Formats: sequence, C-alpha cells, structure tokens
Amino acid sequence: MRKLCLNLDREDGLETILEVPIPEAMSASQIENGRSRQNSWMRSHDRGHSAPSSIIGVRSTDLQLFLGVLAAPLAPIPICSEHSLDPNIKDLPIESLMAKYIVQQYVAATGGEKVLNSISSMYAIGKVTMSASEIQNRHKNRMTKVKRPQEGEVGGFVLWQKSPDLWSIELVVSGNKISAGSDGKVAWRQTPWHQSHSSRGPPRPLRRSLQGLDPRSTANLFSNAVCVDEKAINNEACFSLKLEADPSVLKNRSGTNVEIIRHTVWGYFSQRTGLLVQLEDTHLLRIKASYTDSVYWETTMSSSVGDYKLVDGVNIAHSGKTIVSLFRFGDNSDSYSQTCMVETWTIEDVDFNIWGLSTDCFLPPGDLEKQRIGCNVARKEKKSRIPPPPISSTKMGSCKVVTVEV
Repeated sequence: MRKLCLNLDREDGLETILEVPIPEAMSASQIENGRSRQNSWMRSHDRGHSAPSSIIGVRSTDLQLFLGVLAAPLAPIPICSEHSLDPNIKDLPIESLMAKYIVQQYVAATGGEKVLNSISSMYAIGKVTMSASEIQNRHKNRMTKVKRPQEGEVGGFVLWQKSPDLWSIELVVSGNKISAGSDGKVAWRQTPWHQSHSSRGPPRPLRRSLQGLDPRSTANLFSNAVCVDEKAINNEACFSLKLEADPSVLKNRSGTNVEIIRHTVWGYFSQRTGLLVQLEDTHLLRIKASYTDSVYWETTMSSSVGDYKLVDGVNIAHSGKTIVSLFRFGDNSDSYSQTCMVETWTIEDVDFNIWGLSTDCFLPPGDLEKQRIGCNVARKEKKSRIPPPPISSTKMGSCKVVTVEV
C-alpha cells in the first residue's frame, strides 16, 4: 500500500502523506484526477451549487454505484456492545439453543471471550477492487444484457472503530473518496456528488466490520438468531444462522415514500473450525413513485471471508469477496433491471486498543451538524408559535434526506 503521494507540481518537492493509503496499482494520474475532481466538487459547493456529473469522469455511473452500494453498507439491526456472550437457555426453542451454541464456538475460535472483551478499539487498512460484472434490463418482451470487463476500479480504505456504534471509514477508489461514520447517535456518509446525509433510524454498525474484522460484534449480532439449516460453502460444511430485522426497526428506517419491507441476514459458520465462512443479507424496499405506482428494490449481498490470521490473539479474516445483486422491478412484472457487482478485498494491517482514539474522532461533518441544528431550531420556533387549529396540528416538519439509506 502506498502511504505517500508524489509531488506532481514539483519534481524536487516533498511527498505528502495520504489520508487513505492506496494500492500501488493506482497511478499518479489517477491520484491527480481524483484530486482535481475533489477540488472542483469543493469549489462548486462553496458557490452553493451541486457538482456537475462531468466532475466524476467518464465512469461516473459505475463509480457512484460502486461507492453507494459497496463502500459502507450498514448492518440490518443495531448491536449492543454490552451484550453478554453467555447464552440464556431457559425456555428457548431448539433452533435458538443451537444458534447460541454455534455462536459460543465462534467466540472460542476467534480468541475467546476474555480476549474479545479486552478489545476497546481497532483500526484496519485494506485494499479493494470493485467491478460491475453484468447488467440486465427487460422492458415488456425486449431483453438487453451487458457484460462488463473483469478489470475493476482499485482503491484502499482506512477503518477506525471504538464500539459497534462508534466507527469511521474513508475509502478511495480511482481517485474518488467516500467518508462514512457513526458517533453513537447518527450514522452518516459523504460522497463527492452528495452533501453529508444521515441514515434513518438508530445508528447501526458497519457491515464491513462484520466480515471477519470484529468477532465480538458478529457474535452479538447472531446471539438472537436461529439455526435453520446446514449448507456447504466452498466445499466446507457449515451451520446456517438466520436473523430477521424486527418490524419496529424497519419502521424506524422507513420514510414517507420509502418502506423497508424486510431485511434478513444469514451467517454460515464452519462445522470444522467454528469460524465465519460467509455473511449474506438481503433487503427489500418499496419506493412510491406516484399515488398508484411503486418501485421495488431488492438488494442481496453475499460476502465470503477467509485467510484467517492471529493478531494479538484474535483470529481476523484478511481477505474476502462480496457479490451484490441489485434487482429493480415495479408493479408491472413485464419490466425489470438487474445489476451484479463484485468487490474483492484484502486487509493489509490491523491493530487493537488504539491509544488516543477518543469519541471526538467520530464526530459527523460540519455541514451535517448545521442541518441538525437547523432542524432543531425550526422545531423550537414551531413550538413557540401560537398553536394552530387542531385540524392542521398534525402536520410535522421533517429534515430532507438526500438519498435513501437502508
């Protein structure tokens, strides 16, 4: 991983330290192109305008799709960091008892409860390659299929985490940077083509942490799961644990025009080693396009994890592959579109109990804070006014969300 950037203005100038280490495959021209695009984006926001699509470049659609879907997806439900790993077996069905036993085996395989409880924070540096493998579109009786080349966009990321609700990630792919994080109160993200915006509902952990990087959070996530089946993953016999997001959680994540119908996560744990082999989740949402029509989006993410290595007594996965399927359809079954994407990732460095990592390191961006303050001021002003007639008292103001976060 490259941690220093060449001085492209002066040959004899000093190299600068990169905020996010990048793979050696990224050339200096890609770095410079990304820097110019970011500067253009910042200038456009300083003038109060949104960034034009030409800033992102020729592959703007693919890059926005990659970063929007693959960069920083969230777990389906919040995870309590203080949840006890000791199973309570009283009055539980056999499927839940089996799941708790499997989770206990996973905890033992990743280092044991004592070692996992001693971890207060972590950081990880890794590199990624993202590509779109296939795009299908069908309209009535006409089908179009486009296969993309296998070479993808390369990049790197830095992840900091203090608890499941306190995390921050910066990811750069082909010169385009996305930042995301959670301060324990709100989860947010920031991209070159959108202002900072927060996700609906309570803060949730980063899904990337559950891909073999944070065993304790993974164990807490599946502590309330059920064992539904046995399945062979890459010729490895595995137990299959299933967890459904609670309807109340889905309701909090839904909005006026967006409804999260379901969100399910599966974890496949090796019967031989006890380690997590594959993490899979799927969610279905409905977007109201008009009073009568709706558009449905079903997203399925399947992550294979492996190459486990001991780091300070903790068994951490150092590589993996995530395959994503985006399926869009409407009330009319004659039309649909499907996009398949692939991300391969490797962990270059990981460490625990980072000295000096405080909660101030996870504060949201300033423009998001201004939005939150503005919303609070608007609510206070509304409360201070003379109460309107009862017929109009049901109207509530709300903050505008830039994009749908699920």
